Amino acid sequence: MRAVVQRVREASVETEGEIISRIGGGLLVLLGIAREDHRSDAEYLASKISNLRIFEDEAGKMNRSLIDTGGDMLVVSQFTLLGDCRKGRRPSFISAAEPDRANELYEYFVEAVRQLGIPVATGRFKAMMAVALVNDGPVTLIVESR
Repeated sequence: MRAVVQRVREASVETEGEIISRIGGGLLVLLGIAREDHRSDAEYLASKISNLRIFEDEAGKMNRSLIDTGGDMLVVSQFTLLGDCRKGRRPSFISAAEPDRANELYEYFVEAVRQLGIPVATGRFKAMMAVALVNDGPVTLIVESR
């Protein structure tokens, strides 16, 4: 699993002209699921991302996690994170999980984050979405389960 994690002041997802999810301060997570991923990958990433100390404390140091701040998480499935651009001009998505398996693990990841007490909003799986955000910092990290 591969995630692009962005600390945000706010974020939203729109599909078919309708905003379907919106959060205030917290994390936007773009989540890519690989063919070889399992539930253990989802559990690892849910815990890792939720506990990353990337929010500022009273001294202005990145020392607090999403759990510490009580922020929200917006999770958007993004198979293109598994795109391999090393050869040719068209990305290969052969390492991305098949849609049914990817959706299962995506939902499992979302539930694992909720079990940590974090409010989670989501995009719509397999839909064309417009993701809007106000990056805070900016802080953007790539986190992988392997």
